[in-house]
Amino acid sequence: MLVHIVADYGHGDLAFAEVVGRVKLHLPDAEIVPVPVPPFATLAAGFCVAQLGLNPAPPGTIVYHNVAPREDEGEAREGNEGERLAYALLPNGVRVVGVNAGYAFSFVRDEAVELRWAPVPAEGSQFRSRDLFPEAAADIALGRPDALGEGMDPTAVPGVPENRLAYVDGYGNLKTTIEGGAYGIEPGAAVRVRIGDEEFTAKASDGTFGVEEGELAFAPGSSGWRDASGGETVWMELFLRGGSAWERFGCPPLGSEIEFEAGA
Repeated sequence: MLVHIVADYGHGDLAFAEVVGRVKLHLPDAEIVPVPVPPFATLAAGFCVAQLGLNPAPPGTIVYHNVAPREDEGEAREGNEGERLAYALLPNGVRVVGVNAGYAFSFVRDEAVELRWAPVPAEGSQFRSRDLFPEAAADIALGRPDALGEGMDPTAVPGVPENRLAYVDGYGNLKTTIEGGAYGIEPGAAVRVRIGDEEFTAKASDGTFGVEEGELAFAPGSSGWRDASGGETVWMELFLRGGSAWERFGCPPLGSEIEFEAGA
């Protein structure tokens, strides 16, 4: 059984090792792939959840995620209470188990065949993703009775925010929530792009390598998926050939708004 663990513990952090150990305790045959995202980056987590969950995957695949900034309430919390554990069944059979925090379920909300809450306490440990949630995720994975609770209203999950920086890969490419083709920008057009205080001209392209060395491309990237009816979603990327687009734009935080204008 393939289990992706999407979490904000940090690259090589002790927390990843602890959670992997606890998941293996309950699912000894699990093949685990850690997928780190920056602290509290629920938009990045949701992007990863969808990319891993909505594309072809081995039978039985689980996407287990935990990015829980506990921002649903601002008051002091009893027992380290946080956002609730939820479940989504995707059309290809992939099961998603994780905290319904921020945008963590946003990219799969409208594609899910089933959305439910998991009947596990939302409080009781500061490290819930190690102490409480792995056993609940294993119960779901193994189809045990009462592993799932009541249905979850989709309105409990916000929609995907438009024109935002969703994820930065290891090459510094900026993956966005701008859908390919949504604005009718033709390949070859100059596009003025602004993120935070930085503004540069990129070349619209039908592929990230359709620019020369040192040029910035604004092009459909490698991330996206097909929905159950065969429709395709492709997300635009900002790509600096031979360098890091993230560094070119001053290392903007995930979730930053992206402004752009064609023909500028």
